[in-house]
Amino acid sequence: MRPGRAKPFRPRLAVLWLSFGLFPGVCATQPIAQPIAAAQESVVDSAGRRVALPPRVERVFPAGPPASVIVYMLAPEKLLGWTRAISPPERPFLPEGFADLPELGRLTGRGNTVNLEAVVGARPDIVLDIGSTAPTFVSLADRVQEQIGVPTVLIDGRLAESAGTFRTVGRLLGVPEHGERLARYAEETLAEVRRRMESIPTDRRLKVYMARGPRGLQTGIRGSINVEALDVAGVRNVAAEALGDGGIVNVSMEQVLAWQPDAIVTIDRGFYDSVWTDPLWQGVKAVRERRVYLSPGLPFTWVDSPPSANRLLGLRWLGKVLYPDIFPEDLREETRRFYALFYHRAPDDRQIDDLLAGSRPPG
Repeated sequence: MRPGRAKPFRPRLAVLWLSFGLFPGVCATQPIAQPIAAAQESVVDSAGRRVALPPRVERVFPAGPPASVIVYMLAPEKLLGWTRAISPPERPFLPEGFADLPELGRLTGRGNTVNLEAVVGARPDIVLDIGSTAPTFVSLADRVQEQIGVPTVLIDGRLAESAGTFRTVGRLLGVPEHGERLARYAEETLAEVRRRMESIPTDRRLKVYMARGPRGLQTGIRGSINVEALDVAGVRNVAAEALGDGGIVNVSMEQVLAWQPDAIVTIDRGFYDSVWTDPLWQGVKAVRERRVYLSPGLPFTWVDSPPSANRLLGLRWLGKVLYPDIFPEDLREETRRFYALFYHRAPDDRQIDDLLAGSRPPG
């Protein structure tokens, strides 16, 4: 599919009354009054909320990074912008018109930066949030819709449910055929990775530590969306085994030394470059055996951030670096295929070399 350029934003002349102090820059006066357009149909989202939809969905405001990625994959011409601007290193992996989309900020998650005046000013047909359907996010979706009068839809963003996400959002955006194509890729990937991992007894699976941050001492434990790729891939998350349920946590060097992971996966270039010579890490088995792997990260990281469907390719990458005998395929061709289908631009050979450079230790 060769996408066209996004439609330029032409602001209307309007007076916007701000409503409440839920987001930065929004003062408490009275609700932003904009009635929802006459609905052609409604959708029941992943939280069980019935949301009335306008006749056509052409302008989508993503509430967070996962939603921006999914909308871009399915219907890039309908994406109003990114939660953060595309950086110079990321730009070559996206068609120019979409790399130039504006920075909108984020409505949900840590560090929300957008106020509701900005959402109204963008004139979206819907606000779309993809990720957790916990009560906090359901309540937020209800409040946003009530205050600005724009349909706000909340969709399950779990990696294991990627196929359903693509089908649901594909129908929502009026591109069900492309949604089905991406859903089938997701189903094939999830099924294939699970099938191969089932051939390895649980007690013989590698113990893996996900190192986050420049010192590598932040990680995710059971229930954290940031390490979901490890869970779906079927490897043993040593931090989760030791610490149980939770989210992102800080750990000590002593804890990592006690866990002695067989392999370390990271998305942080600074940590990857320094771990080989950092004396604190030389006592860790994975470092001694040179089994530290830097996830490809352009335009989006393959195993963590943002926690969206970009991680589907990360599952294949994890299999390749951790179990090369079970995943013998040429990851270069799979990378080219994925980028063409999901990012609308196939990388050249040099770009693929750069992406996969962290799949083997330096030197």
